[in-house]
Amino acid sequence: MRILRFKPRDLAAFAAGAATVLAFAPFSQGYVAIAGLAVLFLLWDGETDPRSAFRTGWLWGLGLLGFGVFWLHVSIDQFGSVGTVTAVVITLIFIALMALYFGLAGGLLVRFSPHPSFFRLVLLVPAVWVLGEWVRGWFLTGFPWLLMGYAPIDLPLAGFAPVTGVYGLSWGMALTAAVLVAMYRYRSGMAAAAMVVVLLLWGGGYLLRGMAWSVQQGPPLKVSLMQGDIPQHKKWDRAQLVPTLETYLGMTMAHWDSDLVIWPETAVPAFLDQVEENFIKPLAKAAREHDTLMLFGVPVYDTKTGAYYNAMLGLGRQGRDLYYKRHLVPFGEFLPMRWLLAPLHPYIAVPMADFSSGKPTKPLVRLDSLQAGVSICYEDAFGNEVIRALPEADFLVNASNDAWFGDSLAPYQHLEIARMRALETGRYLLRATNTGISAVIDPKGKVVGSIPFYKRGVLTREIHAMRGYSPYAQWGNTPVILAVFSMAIGGVWLGRRRSVGR
Repeated sequence: MRILRFKPRDLAAFAAGAATVLAFAPFSQGYVAIAGLAVLFLLWDGETDPRSAFRTGWLWGLGLLGFGVFWLHVSIDQFGSVGTVTAVVITLIFIALMALYFGLAGGLLVRFSPHPSFFRLVLLVPAVWVLGEWVRGWFLTGFPWLLMGYAPIDLPLAGFAPVTGVYGLSWGMALTAAVLVAMYRYRSGMAAAAMVVVLLLWGGGYLLRGMAWSVQQGPPLKVSLMQGDIPQHKKWDRAQLVPTLETYLGMTMAHWDSDLVIWPETAVPAFLDQVEENFIKPLAKAAREHDTLMLFGVPVYDTKTGAYYNAMLGLGRQGRDLYYKRHLVPFGEFLPMRWLLAPLHPYIAVPMADFSSGKPTKPLVRLDSLQAGVSICYEDAFGNEVIRALPEADFLVNASNDAWFGDSLAPYQHLEIARMRALETGRYLLRATNTGISAVIDPKGKVVGSIPFYKRGVLTREIHAMRGYSPYAQWGNTPVILAVFSMAIGGVWLGRRRSVGR
């Protein structure tokens, strides 16, 4: 029962992780992330036992994710038909598993560099942190939520986003926290020099915020985003189909003067072939008559293969184009490891929960002379996938349905992620959602208009098609990951050569 004996340092680790949630939306106190990381790094700095470092990191991650993503239980409970108690247990198990990434970071840190030192702290710790986030972002389809790089979205450090992407910002936050701990622990000339580097880093970010990585192309476009606010428990009810279509059609008819109208993910809650003749074709005709482009979510059934897809359909004067969602949500849109977990499928009664993944082509939808870089819901959490639409994409579109998670932190955190994608790419991002938060985000990552949560409405703004190729859009995560991996190797080597005691 030794594992159940909690020490003050365990409580400190858990509390620091929990408090770090305040760094993210809707609280948006970015500097809190530095403090939360500093507490963890201070605890790790005194560690010489990998098991103890693992425990500290795991408890920190348990605090962060336990308070930051506990909203997952809402969809499991209300739409998975498993009951509240079971939903909470499943969510807690998931959180405990995801917290292992933080534990492994601490355990590997001490395993490869067993002696506390200045170099382990300022070189190895930030590098291991970023590598841990990066692995969490792709292993077993990935869960890149609450990355530390999202916390400084409104801080000077965010100027590096178009250069390094979110993982580069995570390294900057981790380095800042590590150097603050080094100033307290080692009080040496090297620590002072490291602080100068951190100050230069933040100053450089401030200067980069003023740089333009893209330029306007052509005349302004008037766009209208529709937020239907259809209750999730009614969305897939067959009796609700006609009222839902009438809702979106009525909202659209009042905005035929817009150049582009966007509806959210699966705004049409029926297969495309089921509504083709009576709804889609008349809608496309009306859009052509009013010279308006349209883009909206509709599931597509392939009669030849029996597969169905979560799709976005674009309607223009020159025809139509489809994008099939590629990065599906495990358990929500498909059952991973079906060969092992198939017996669970009857108990997970989430509507439309057996989608197929689209082909790994560029995520673009052509709208006559324009091209939209499209992501559906969870896909915009993967920056390396969003940038595949560039440089062709004139703007980005994210169609989502966060109604799965109720009135929780999820929609605000998701909007923050979308803001980062706009900033990284230097593109407008148009976010159309079912229940909120729909928003227009400018190329600097600023929200220039939004519709509040749980409110039916239309958001109309003027945007510009953009041209340009930011360094991050061109190179992706590769340079940052190679750099931090090199730092990790250097930190291990220097830490072992020049170990410094307390």
